[in-house]
Amino acid sequence: MLRDHLRRWLLAGGTLLVALLLVSGNALAQAKKKPPPAWSELSPAKQKILAPLAGEWDRLDAANRARWLGVAKRYPDMTPVGQKRTQSRMEKWAKLTPRQREEAREKYRRLKGKEDADLRGMWQQYQSLPPAERQALTAPAAPAKPPADRVRGQRRQDGQAPAAKGK
Repeated sequence: MLRDHLRRWLLAGGTLLVALLLVSGNALAQAKKKPPPAWSELSPAKQKILAPLAGEWDRLDAANRARWLGVAKRYPDMTPVGQKRTQSRMEKWAKLTPRQREEAREKYRRLKGKEDADLRGMWQQYQSLPPAERQALTAPAAPAKPPADRVRGQRRQDGQAPAAKGK
């Protein structure tokens, strides 16, 4: 059970950082001043930073645009490693479905409500695991294999495995 809990906690970690960036108070203050620009109005430098969001930028609401602009504003001050991590997380966030994004936000809200001591305890439990177990927890889950009685998306009525085709 601890392993499953830690796995869920670690998988939420990647999206958690993005969610933390989204709730930046500075970005919210910018949203109240004036509406954030459309993609075509962004400077080339900001377009380069926010490139993973280009396809959906004009569909984002003002608050989300302002939050991402806050990320872009902090981006030049980040270390190269931080910049790479931010780009990677933006790409992952852009690929999430609306449902997955809402799940990530919910995980963030749940973790935000935890006491620091609880979070430190969970982190210490994770750190005390052998490296192989830590790697297993952070590895993406393997896709589920279809049942043996499925043939090209169809299920046989008798529950038997399909017969082998002759040559």
